[in-house]
Amino acid sequence: MCSSPAWTATRCLAAITFFLLAANPLVAALTGPTLKFDYGADGPAGNPLSHFMYFVPLISPDHVCLFTNVGNTQRARVISCRGRTNGADFHAVCEFNFLGEGLERNTFDHTFILHRRQKELKEGKTILHQLTAISVEGSGTGSIEIDGRMTNGQPFVTTMCLRFNSHGHTSPVTVDLQDIVLRDGALHYDNETIARVNTLTFRQANPPKMEVSLASVKRKDAGEGIWQNLVGEIKGAAANLLLPPLTITTNGNETMMSFGQALAAQKPTFTFPFATRLTNSLPNAL
Repeated sequence: MCSSPAWTATRCLAAITFFLLAANPLVAALTGPTLKFDYGADGPAGNPLSHFMYFVPLISPDHVCLFTNVGNTQRARVISCRGRTNGADFHAVCEFNFLGEGLERNTFDHTFILHRRQKELKEGKTILHQLTAISVEGSGTGSIEIDGRMTNGQPFVTTMCLRFNSHGHTSPVTVDLQDIVLRDGALHYDNETIARVNTLTFRQANPPKMEVSLASVKRKDAGEGIWQNLVGEIKGAAANLLLPPLTITTNGNETMMSFGQALAAQKPTFTFPFATRLTNSLPNAL
């Protein structure tokens, strides 16, 4: 067919592309999961938690591996969304629940950051508070607070904040942090801590950053007693003054703006782009 003089090179290429996509639809549908929202109506029983948290490997500059425990039943559901506007700006609040039992853990590969900052390490400097993992354990109650401006009657998101401790509930989200230092030619991971996360905030900014507010910070080997928790809360308050915004990918930040825009407009679904840095497409058992 393509050898006919009536076919130009462009038409040949278009024809080949059409037949390839028809033969393999997955080529044209390389996306992440689709979230379904019922906003409190009698709809589906939410989305798998791994789908809701799919933004983690999208915002990460490094590779991420997802793990869940055997028998995990964690799900996420947006239960309401309300907003107001003065015609120029808007504000919306969407509440969500994490339901079910289990543990989901996204772990970060440090290979690329170690390569990027090898000069600092060789000079004896320490990479402080390096993010090692983000985990969600059990259930919880949260909200998504969205701010922006109206453009041609449509919401344009400028800020999106995920709050995981709504209505006085303890956040189920934690991050593991470590300091990395080079000693005698070998890498050492020091000061392993676990920080409980209250909020993650994304903004329309260049370069894109993610702001993190913490409820508590404790050493990984600390207990769960009253004193340890009180000390952790005090350290968390201090850490909020010191923890700088984390660098994230431009694509991931744009995705979070689009996510917020879909919710502000009360769309029934939102589809994430494909996360190229997610090193496993199916959860592994912890």
